[in-house]
Amino acid sequence: MNIYPAIDIRSGHVARLHESAPPTWSEHDDPIALARAYLAEGARWVHVVDMDRALGTGAENDLLVRQVCGLPEVAVQVGGNITVFGWARDMIDAGATRVVLGAVAAVEPGRLEELVAQVGVDRAAVALEVRGGALATREQEAPLPVTLPDLTTLLRRLGVRTVLHRDLARDGTLGGAELEGAASLAEGVASLEEVARAAQLGLAGVIVGRALLEGRFTLREAIACSE
Repeated sequence: MNIYPAIDIRSGHVARLHESAPPTWSEHDDPIALARAYLAEGARWVHVVDMDRALGTGAENDLLVRQVCGLPEVAVQVGGNITVFGWARDMIDAGATRVVLGAVAAVEPGRLEELVAQVGVDRAAVALEVRGGALATREQEAPLPVTLPDLTTLLRRLGVRTVLHRDLARDGTLGGAELEGAASLAEGVASLEEVARAAQLGLAGVIVGRALLEGRFTLREAIACSE
């Protein structure tokens, strides 16, 4: 099972989601230094999210994403509600191994299918963000007009191999991941016990963010629990 240390970038800094509602972000640290630190601890993958692109703030982090993608001996998964091919293409051109497409693209008939075809099933992942068992987005409370079973059926038909499952009620809160609900990859892991449990469930990987930043355990410890 792969461990994906997360690096969320906002205004050129590492950003961390806190428990407040609505979410707020504290900005600190150097994304490149953090990526190198994870590499030194044995990371095979890094999960990078350009928060400014995702939130539409207008700030540019492309150079930092390119620098992370250019680090030696690491695969980089880039996300942040990617719903247009232009952004996905930019990330692939930057050296991303995989881009994470936002499930909101499935609202418009044929759009997600087109995106997957353009990106390619080897490079495409799809983020399933769930609130109360229904597909949702962080920005709005109302569920998406697409059901989770219908979308997962579509993803199987398209041949998408990687799915990210994020419980929005838990993400970034250290409340733990909803592992049984995860399809291929669980997000929001808060303890080494959850890493071990995810491995037992046969999940493809877990994304770990805030727990690492706060020193609750090290990446080396998480990797050891996953093996």
